[in-house]
Amino acid sequence: MGFWKSLFNGSDGATPGESEASGTVLEAIPEQRGSSTIIFSTDREIDLYELEELCNAVGWARRPIRKVRKAIQHSYLVVTMWEQRGARRRLIGFSRATSDHAFNATIWDVVVHPDFQGRGLGKELMKQMIKKLRSDDISNVTLFADPHVVDFYRGLGFMPDPEGIKGMFWYPD
Repeated sequence: MGFWKSLFNGSDGATPGESEASGTVLEAIPEQRGSSTIIFSTDREIDLYELEELCNAVGWARRPIRKVRKAIQHSYLVVTMWEQRGARRRLIGFSRATSDHAFNATIWDVVVHPDFQGRGLGKELMKQMIKKLRSDDISNVTLFADPHVVDFYRGLGFMPDPEGIKGMFWYPD
């Protein structure tokens, strides 16, 4: 529970970055392997084809670009993760959340490029998401996870079916 405790108790020592034109740099950290910097941002101005390439890299099914654009536009929060190497900037992580703007948020579409998995960057991406949601006074955070990543989210303090709550789904025939 240390992950969650640090988010609920305020600052963990990280300082937010400076504002950009259409978003905010949340944090920039030196990459552990090499001479690059990892940047976390709330900037929604991303190349949707670059996002599609990222999703393809992890084996996700293709989605229509127009629907991806609409999903991003209607999301409460978008946090992206970039590798900055010199003048080159590459999208290596993405996540978004929908919300009622008061009590609840649901995290969707968390993706980290396979070349950057296993380095703690997915955890950092989630930390940035939750930290921002908590700063907006949203305390009930949910997500949907594929079976092969459930343990990752458990490690961040997420619990399947707390208090017997069951998710239910409706699909068109």
